[in-house]
Amino acid sequence: MDGSLVVSIAPHIRSEASTRKVMWSVIAALIPAGAAGVFIFGLNSLLVIIASVFAAVLTEVVFCVARKKEIAIMDGSAIMTGLLLAYNIPPQSPLWMPIVGSCFAIAIGKQIFGGLGHNIFNPALVGRAFLMLSWPVYMTTWQNPRWQADAVTSATPLNLFKEGHFELLKNVSTWDLFIGNRGGCIGEVCVVALLIGAAYLLLKGYITWHIPVTYILTVALTSWLFNGRSGFFTGDALFFVLSGGLILGAFFMATDYVTSPLTAKGRIVFGVGCGLLTFAIRRFAGYPEGVSYAILIMNAAVPLIDRYTYPKWLGWKK
Repeated sequence: MDGSLVVSIAPHIRSEASTRKVMWSVIAALIPAGAAGVFIFGLNSLLVIIASVFAAVLTEVVFCVARKKEIAIMDGSAIMTGLLLAYNIPPQSPLWMPIVGSCFAIAIGKQIFGGLGHNIFNPALVGRAFLMLSWPVYMTTWQNPRWQADAVTSATPLNLFKEGHFELLKNVSTWDLFIGNRGGCIGEVCVVALLIGAAYLLLKGYITWHIPVTYILTVALTSWLFNGRSGFFTGDALFFVLSGGLILGAFFMATDYVTSPLTAKGRIVFGVGCGLLTFAIRRFAGYPEGVSYAILIMNAAVPLIDRYTYPKWLGWKK
């Protein structure tokens, strides 16, 4: 009878998934979007990705040695942080930018809280926010796809909309947005590649539909209602969903296990909150994109969401 009864503290969850397996699966799911970004924008995109990942891994090793902790870079968490940060950087960025951003993401966004599982904010988004606040010109200067050279593809569609260049947007089709024939960050432009990776994660059960679906639907609905040229009931919902980093953020960053709610109900609240904040930043703030800041703000609200959506104990009475 030895081993027939295992006594441990809650939560009692049996699963074949491990941190390492999940992390490497997410990395694999991100590869199509990265490959598409390199194909669309050229070699410098690949150099940005390599520099970002290398800096993230090196910073992780330095902090583990300094804290006398086991060096666990093969769990994939540092690699994934560097990869996600690179995907949120313009393709023509100088190589020192992803290096500085990844160092900041790992050091301040992750290790300062105690390492993997203790951070309250998504580290990659912490790094991006730092770069955006420190070097906004670099972070908002866009490169057109290498086979195009017109004003439409050298600026993000959201930026064109924000500045009122509606005549230029007439030349941007839904198909262009879907395949990545537009300006933007390395890993966000090719929606079809992102959806392939997202479908893999959903089928494997590594993420659930609650956050991505509610996030995207909230942005689509609010944008359709309030984000048109006249400000009401004239917005193209599909345009605002496919433009910017919404798909990347909804499937690959908002669903981060550590910084998202525990329950299905909580994840729905989280997704709706991210969607409302993304719309508000895009519509009323000076910055045309709001995905990163929306997710970071909602990361801070996760403890409160968990408190009010956590299931009650059996027999619990108020």
